[in-house]
Amino acid sequence: MTSDPGFVEYVRDQIGAAGDVSSRKMFGEFAIYSGDKVVALVTNDQLFVRPTDGGRAFIGSPVEARPYPSTRAHFLIEDRLDDGEWMSELIRITALELPPPKPKRSQRPGTAK
Repeated sequence: MTSDPGFVEYVRDQIGAAGDVSSRKMFGEFAIYSGDKVVALVTNDQLFVRPTDGGRAFIGSPVEARPYPSTRAHFLIEDRLDDGEWMSELIRITALELPPPKPKRSQRPGTAK
């Protein structure tokens, strides 16, 4: 099952106060970005925020679940989706703790992917 783009737009609206947020469709689902960092995933119309120590302290006792079987557990956000201020703060905290993305390697001419 793929996520409804309307749900993704709702999540983006809720976390808009966190700053530069965007989404990108990936493998039929969506990644949520704060700047250039992936801070959350939306799969099956559920929001999974990447786990950080600060996020855990902010949430208190987070529900953890895997957005995909091959990924590690993320914080599953269900009960506070309508609280934009709370959600924006969680995304700000998460983005601050995540490392910057690794630079993309440039492909040399004549090499195949």
